[in-house]
Order: sequence, then C-alpha cells, then structure tokens
Amino acid sequence: TYTVSKVKTGERRRSPAPPFTTSTLQQEASRRLGFTAKRTMATAQQLYEGLELGEGGVVGLITYMRTDSPNVSEQAQQEAREFVSGKYGAEYLPPEPPQYKTRTKGAQEAHEAIRPTQVSREPKAIQNFLSKDQFKLYNLIWQRFLASQMSAAIYDTVSVEITAVAAGAPQPYLFRVSGATLKFAGFLAVYEE
Repeated sequence: TYTVSKVKTGERRRSPAPPFTTSTLQQEASRRLGFTAKRTMATAQQLYEGLELGEGGVVGLITYMRTDSPNVSEQAQQEAREFVSGKYGAEYLPPEPPQYKTRTKGAQEAHEAIRPTQVSREPKAIQNFLSKDQFKLYNLIWQRFLASQMSAAIYDTVSVEITAVAAGAPQPYLFRVSGATLKFAGFLAVYEE
C-alpha cells in the first residue's frame, strides 16, 4: 500500500555566475567549445587587440583577458542595465548592480573581469567580421557578462514523500522525489552554465 505522507512546495532562486576571469574563461571554453587553453588565450588576444569591423576601423572587442578579478566598472554595469532593460524588460534587472568578490587567494585585481568593451555590440551583429573561433569565444564572453548583470532565475519546487507498506515487511519503505519547474527565467534567458 502506497501513501503520500508529505508534500512540500517552495521556491528556489538561482543566481548568475560572475563574469569570466582568465581561469574560468579557459574552463568554460574547454567545456563548451572544446578549445584548449592555448587556443582560448590566442583567440582572446585577437579579440582584445582589435579587429576590423567595417566602417568603424579596428576595434578592441573585449577587456584585458589576463585577470583574476570578477569586478566590473560602474560604467559597464550601467551600460549592461540599459541594454537588458531595453531588450528583456525591467523585471530582468536586480534592484542593485551585482558585486562579485574574488575567491582566488592573492589575486591580482588591477584589471576588470573579462567582458565586452561595449555590450550593445551583439555577437550576431558582428559575426561576419569574425572568424569562427573569434565569434564563438566573443559570444561566450558576451553572454556570460550580460547574464552576470541580470536577475536570478526562480524555480517552483516540490518534494514528495511516499510511504510504502508491504505485507509481512518489518517496517514501511520511504520513497522521496523532488522536482522543480522554471517560474522566471531571469539570467537564463541569455546564458546557462
């Protein structure tokens, strides 16, 4: 005989990851794109040094790619907030711009996190000017940065306990199951780790 003995519902928030540092960029590029650390850094160097974007001349697309710091300038945060508000709506913005702390012991925090130099320069808009690798890496950096400035995702959660009593068994069996459904996408609208 099976009996639902307990049902618990709730809500869970999932916060976005901070913008990339050198090590997290290498890890994510390896995991998502299959890039080696060397290939990632060579491509990032090209994006940093600048590329020809048609009429605009040579433009550096990302900030310096050798950094331990997840910090972001106020100007970049403001630009990201305006972009998110315009493209996704005000509900996708946290009340205050997020501040990320470095977890690396003895980190050199002279530079900002790795981010696009201009968040309004969407990857799709400049894809024709970039090589395949450059586009993939720029897209990854752009998405991660934008998501880091957005609201948390919200899930509705439910967990259920089911008691099963078998004839002749010394004690009942207990089964637990839990699940979650996405209620509000937040940063997941742009990027999922």
